[in-house]
Amino acid sequence: MTIRTSAFAIIALVFTFGLASAAEATMTTDRTPEPALDAQQQAIVTIAAFTASGDTNRLTPALSDGLDSGLTINEIKEILVQLYAYTGFPRSLNALGAFMNLTQERKAKGILDAEGKEASPLPADMDRDAYGARVRADLAGQKDIPTTLAPYQEFTPIIDTFLKEHLFADIFARDVLTHQQRELATIAALANMTGTEGQLFFHFGAAMNTGLTATQMHEFISVLDAKVDKDQARSAQAVLAKVLAQRST
Repeated sequence: MTIRTSAFAIIALVFTFGLASAAEATMTTDRTPEPALDAQQQAIVTIAAFTASGDTNRLTPALSDGLDSGLTINEIKEILVQLYAYTGFPRSLNALGAFMNLTQERKAKGILDAEGKEASPLPADMDRDAYGARVRADLAGQKDIPTTLAPYQEFTPIIDTFLKEHLFADIFARDVLTHQQRELATIAALANMTGTEGQLFFHFGAAMNTGLTATQMHEFISVLDAKVDKDQARSAQAVLAKVLAQRST
């Protein structure tokens, strides 16, 4: 091989390698993952978290972000209504008041937010106890509805009735939100409260049983850390670590 031929060969190799590297870089860029939680899901997290803490000054911009992300007025109303079961009527009513004021302000500015669908009527003959028991079992990842009562169910049966017939039937059966959206709102509210680690443990698992992934749960913690409260995010991370460890065994 002559020196001239060798030079052309080297140039060809460099050119080919350059094209391959560029293609690989393009493929790597094309494979860049999207955020684990989309804009609407992240808005649900902050809306629920600030509803739970009663921080209406931070809730209002979170509500605005939710509308801007494409959540409908009725979807956000439904989040705030559901949260009374976890945060109490005062927090829920205060949040609804803040949301009402916000929608009026946006309307006055000419912003037309989508109203969204209303909840479908529930069947008149619906067995709310059976429906709620099935939903709770599904959220817990149980194929069969447990027949053995937990201590709290034996001690106070009426609270179990309320959980099944009201929370997991009357509320969860309303089709304005999916069960996944409801669980995302629930873990966000519980994560921004104190003394609710046991409930958060259950609902982290429930959220994943609705289809949310471990990656999305880690993104959930990141949203809490960046947009809500670093200490609460750290506490929620400790609970999530236990949930993921249990699910991996």
